[in-house]
Amino acid sequence: MRMLIHYFQPLTDIFDYVHHVWERPVTQRRVALIILWLYLAALGGIELNRMGVLPPWLAVVTPLGHFYAIHLAFTFILVLEVMALILTISSSIGRSVGKQFEILALILLRNAFKELGALPEPVTVAGNLDPILHIIVSGAGALFIFACLCVYNRIFRSQGFIHAPDLRMRYVMTKKLLALFLFVIFLGLVSRDVYLFFTCGGGQDFFEIIYTVLIFADIALVLIAQRYMPTFHAVFRNSGFVIGTLLMRLSFSAAVPWDTVVSSVAALYILALTWVTNHFMSHARDWDKGGTP
Repeated sequence: MRMLIHYFQPLTDIFDYVHHVWERPVTQRRVALIILWLYLAALGGIELNRMGVLPPWLAVVTPLGHFYAIHLAFTFILVLEVMALILTISSSIGRSVGKQFEILALILLRNAFKELGALPEPVTVAGNLDPILHIIVSGAGALFIFACLCVYNRIFRSQGFIHAPDLRMRYVMTKKLLALFLFVIFLGLVSRDVYLFFTCGGGQDFFEIIYTVLIFADIALVLIAQRYMPTFHAVFRNSGFVIGTLLMRLSFSAAVPWDTVVSSVAALYILALTWVTNHFMSHARDWDKGGTP
């Protein structure tokens, strides 16, 4: 086993470097500035396309509605949040669940801004009540998920199922290798969709594919955790978290208002699981040791 750790150490060092660079405040500021310039460039490109001055190859892939620039900016933010989720896989499962809450709230906000594209320019509410109702539902859902995130961060406690330092090191290293593999897939999908956008002008299915990949990654995480945390209550808690995140990801493909309903149920389920785990864990440890719960 020590030979395997030595063999995979360079790969985990690569992951640690990428994670460190991404978490730096200067990186976050530069990324935010890039998104701002992309938003302004999108607004300018859309206006030029409406004036008919863009070259044909660029005009084909440039929309005519200014609201698309808002959708584009939030799409970039969401892509970066997905990357952050992949990088947090090396941390505790609980922290990954917290990041999933953040992504879910952003997705609902993004859905709300997408509905702006159904409104005419200049904006008028008359005869356009459906998009307004969808915006209200998605916005309220995002606010509810944000509230659930605040409660989750307040009540979540690390249970410390792994006590041996050697086992903990191997567990973290295995998760880093999985995260690095997912990061490579993420970069491949981003590169493919950028190429398709400028060559075909549409047809990208980045989020559908990456969320499907993350579902399989969640199952892999449960199996990995079971190797290092074989007790019943650890397996149940980890599997329960995966069920909650699975419901969240399934809500992404649902229509309004069911996306908000399913995501809210998933958030409440995770909160309930976290509270029960915290409340009964002292008895659970006695049970797992063979005592009386």
